Amino acid sequence: MADGDQHHQNQSQVVVVMVPLPAQGHLNQLLHLSRLISAYNIPVHYVGAATHNRQVKLRAHCWDQAKLQFHDFPTPPFLSPPPNPKATNKFPSHLQPSFKATAHLRQPVAKLLRELSPKARRVIVIHDSMMASVIQDVASIPNGESYTFHSVSAFTIFLYLWEVIGMPKKLEKLDVKLPDGIPSLEGCFTIEFMNFLGEQHEHQKLMNAGNLHNTSRTIEGPYIDLLNRIGQQKHWAIGPFNPTTVANPNNNSNGSRHKCLEWLDKQEQSSVMYVSFGTTTAMKDEQIQELAIGLEESKQKFIWVLRDADKGDLFSDGEVRRAELPRGYEEKVKGRGLVVRDWAPQLDILSHKSTGGFLSHCGWNSCIESITMGVPIAAWPMHSDQPRNTVLITKLLGVGFVMRHWDKRDELVTSQSIKNGVQKFMWSEEGDEIRKRAAELGADVRQSRVEGGASHMEFSSFIAHITR
Repeated sequence: MADGDQHHQNQSQVVVVMVPLPAQGHLNQLLHLSRLISAYNIPVHYVGAATHNRQVKLRAHCWDQAKLQFHDFPTPPFLSPPPNPKATNKFPSHLQPSFKATAHLRQPVAKLLRELSPKARRVIVIHDSMMASVIQDVASIPNGESYTFHSVSAFTIFLYLWEVIGMPKKLEKLDVKLPDGIPSLEGCFTIEFMNFLGEQHEHQKLMNAGNLHNTSRTIEGPYIDLLNRIGQQKHWAIGPFNPTTVANPNNNSNGSRHKCLEWLDKQEQSSVMYVSFGTTTAMKDEQIQELAIGLEESKQKFIWVLRDADKGDLFSDGEVRRAELPRGYEEKVKGRGLVVRDWAPQLDILSHKSTGGFLSHCGWNSCIESITMGVPIAAWPMHSDQPRNTVLITKLLGVGFVMRHWDKRDELVTSQSIKNGVQKFMWSEEGDEIRKRAAELGADVRQSRVEGGASHMEFSSFIAHITR
């Protein structure tokens, strides 16, 4: 190939740079999106501090990472304190130093963009909505464009904008009913994080070419339409990003299966409840005890992932709290309950035929994975967008029910009410109705990813737009 052709070849290429926020639910969603974009033969550069890139690769669901280029950028050491289970506000404020440290990524990201710019026809930056300040130099790249990725539901983004415009009861010509009792943001975030958010929002306004959502019109069509009406830039619903079928149920990337999957193989269809509160929740000891007893007394089969919240740097030294269970607990529930203390393959568990329900904190990552796999949710929101996701899951989609009401967040949930809630969720007619709706919605969402489906078309339209 002649040099001229070679140059032309490079020029015709569009490259993508991914800039995630360093928290598992954010890292993971953009890793899945990277995988989907690279399937179109578009080079993807995934940037972050070495420790966070290591974290996301370590926990990645079995797939080929070879196509992505990871950039480990140096950040100065930051504090990585343990989570505080006794904090009244459950927002993971112990991660704030690692969020702050991302400011040091601005220089190396700018350098990477300047290196890529002459070699590509267009440099597309997809950044977490909370990383806008890191990518502010896109504005000075002649062929650069930046898109904001929202790691939460379209419904919660819509509510936020709706509040900004003064919460009009009637939105012109829009047939969307908002349920009563939408929780305020009080108790959802720390002041420090709200300030951080505000700062990012100021940067984002200056250079946003469009918005991406890990959701499907099948799930949140009306809210995507509302967002497209309220805002200036386009909103694309290009999810779910997670694999909708788990590649090979018999092994993961290194050929061995997690022990919990072998246990699930032996259980009856839809008979097991999966219990997990995500990577940012630190439950106090008393609550863990009540949950343990409630699960035991419910006589319900369960897999409970009992891990402390992630630290800002997973690999830093220091004790990791190991939650205490009642004496002899694991022996007592043997055969019926399984406690997992290491990293659990959530997608494998949710897609397993034996899983019939998910007791969850309702982080968006977990919600979208559960919906995709057709598994209903028992909602126990902890912080951030979770109380509002609960409204979406239970009142609007009807694929879940409330296990712990947000307005009772300061009270201990007793083992008795956990037992009753679990039995109602897994054994009642109401629970069966919810399970049926979840299965139907899951099938519709998986269908939307197939060629010709809503999400597939929306994804193709985004790819066509950035490669125009």
